[in-house]
Amino acid sequence: MDEKFHEQASQLELDRRSDALAQVRRTLSAQGQAHCEDCEERIPAKRRKAFPSAIRCIACQQIFERIYKK
Repeated sequence: MDEKFHEQASQLELDRRSDALAQVRRTLSAQGQAHCEDCEERIPAKRRKAFPSAIRCIACQQIFERIYKK
């Protein structure tokens, strides 16, 4: 029983951490970022102003869309 309890407690902790990380990611995605998620260069203020939830610079966003939006 002790082993099963520890497994359940560990799984609960992993689930809570996963939920917390998902919430942080959703918040960041909604707010946008100062640096590109892919190349880590600063996202220009003009782009962030036009698209506040941007997580990529224009160049990386174009690449992303070519690859993943078929």
